[in-house]
Amino acid sequence: MVYDIKNISVDIHGNQILKNISFQINEGEIFCVIGTSGSGKSTLLRTLNRLQKIKEGEILLNGQSIYSVSPQKLRKNAMMILQSPSLFEGTVQDNILLGLQFSGEIHKKDGFVLASNLLDKVGLESNLLERNALSLSIGQQQRVSIARTLAMKSNILLCDEITSALDPQSTIHIQQLLLALKREEKKTVILVTHNMDLVQQIADRVGLLIEGRLVEVSTTKAFFDNPSTEFGKNFLSTIA
Repeated sequence: MVYDIKNISVDIHGNQILKNISFQINEGEIFCVIGTSGSGKSTLLRTLNRLQKIKEGEILLNGQSIYSVSPQKLRKNAMMILQSPSLFEGTVQDNILLGLQFSGEIHKKDGFVLASNLLDKVGLESNLLERNALSLSIGQQQRVSIARTLAMKSNILLCDEITSALDPQSTIHIQQLLLALKREEKKTVILVTHNMDLVQQIADRVGLLIEGRLVEVSTTKAFFDNPSTEFGKNFLSTIA
C-alpha cells in the first residue's frame, strides 16, 4: 500500500467539496479517479501532496501522515502533472533539469546525458533539447513535463487531466508512457480524467466520485462490466 486515505473532508470557502472519503492506493498501480464535472476530483488529487488542506480525516503515505513531513519532501515523492504543461521560456533541457538544478543535485553541464535519456524515455528525440520548450506542440510539452517529473525520481505521479488538451495520437503516447512507467519502474499513478477509453486501457482500479462522495471503488473491468452501485450504473449510462 502507498496511500491510505481515511475519512477525509475538505471545505473551500464554506462549501463542503469532499465528504468523508476513504480508500487505499496500492504501490505500482494505476488508479483513475472519475466522475461528473465539479464532483471534487481535482481537489481530491491535490490533497494527496498537500496542495489542498483537509478539514478532517487522515492521509497516510507508506504508513506515515503526510503532515508529518515537509511539503517539499512530500512533493518530491508525489509530484503533480497538470492539464496544461507548466513549462517556462527556455530550452527543453533547462526545463527538464529545473528541479535538480534548483536543489543543487546536478549542474547544467552534467545534465545533457540525463536529459537526453529522459527525453528518450518519454518518446522524444534528443535533438529537441536545445529547442525553446514553448515552441513544441502541446503533446510534446506534456511529455517534457513528465520527463521533468521523472528527473526528480518521484515514485508517485499525480496526474490531473493530462490528456484532455491532446490530440488522439498524443493521448496514445501518454497512455503508452504511463503503462511503461508502471511496468518498468513500478511507478504509482493516480490519474483524474474524463477519458473513459483511456481509463479502460490503463487503469487497474477506478474510484467514482459523485458530488464530493466516493461512491464506488473497484477494478476497472468490474466497474465497466457491472457497476456495484446505482451511482455507477447511472454514470455509465450518461457516457454510453
